[in-house]
Amino acid sequence: MIGPRILVIDDEPQIHRFLRPALEAEGYSVDRADTAREGLRHAARQGLGAILLDLGLPDLDGQEALLQLRAITPVPILVVSARDANDQKVRALDGGADDYVQKPFAMPELLARLRACIRRAMVQDGVGQPWEGGGLHIDLVRRVVRVEGADVMLTPREYSLLEALVRNVGRVITHQQLLKMVWGADHAGDVQYLRVYIGHLRQKLGPAVAGLIRTEAGIGYRLLEPAGNPP
Repeated sequence: MIGPRILVIDDEPQIHRFLRPALEAEGYSVDRADTAREGLRHAARQGLGAILLDLGLPDLDGQEALLQLRAITPVPILVVSARDANDQKVRALDGGADDYVQKPFAMPELLARLRACIRRAMVQDGVGQPWEGGGLHIDLVRRVVRVEGADVMLTPREYSLLEALVRNVGRVITHQQLLKMVWGADHAGDVQYLRVYIGHLRQKLGPAVAGLIRTEAGIGYRLLEPAGNPP
């Protein structure tokens, strides 16, 4: 059975030679694009499952290519780039990327990130679906949070912060994105304020669950998918 179709936009032939067999072994079908403009033509077609995008393209800066891709397709975009500066990662995530993997990368990690991106996209808004993992249970309708079966009392802000992380599990969310989601656009620069609330949230959830909230230094936060959750 053929899985989702993956578009790989990268100008390095060796990346295509490396990625295609690995992706096909996982059941994906693969489209290749060597330039941003070729990738945009592919992305305008129907049926894509996700896009792997390099930022160092010969005809258009990858950040601009990302913005143009996001304008024409809602499918997950996973940036795979050698650019390692935090500001580049933040720009990509704020520009619509669903995740960011730095070259060189380990194939198992890339495939896991890709599966997580596709899985999130397949969930139709998640309303009514409780989330469970690593001892944490959150009822997104009743706004009830439990750890190992015991209720955890959160303030409305703390709950909203946890909900934002849960609804984007596995994905890096930048400081600015989280601040806008929870406090609004007027607080997009209050990073220290966010750090304080993350600290409160970790303390209330306890050590086992708190470890699932990973700090991406200089970028934001990611809620890890607990080991043993379905891929």
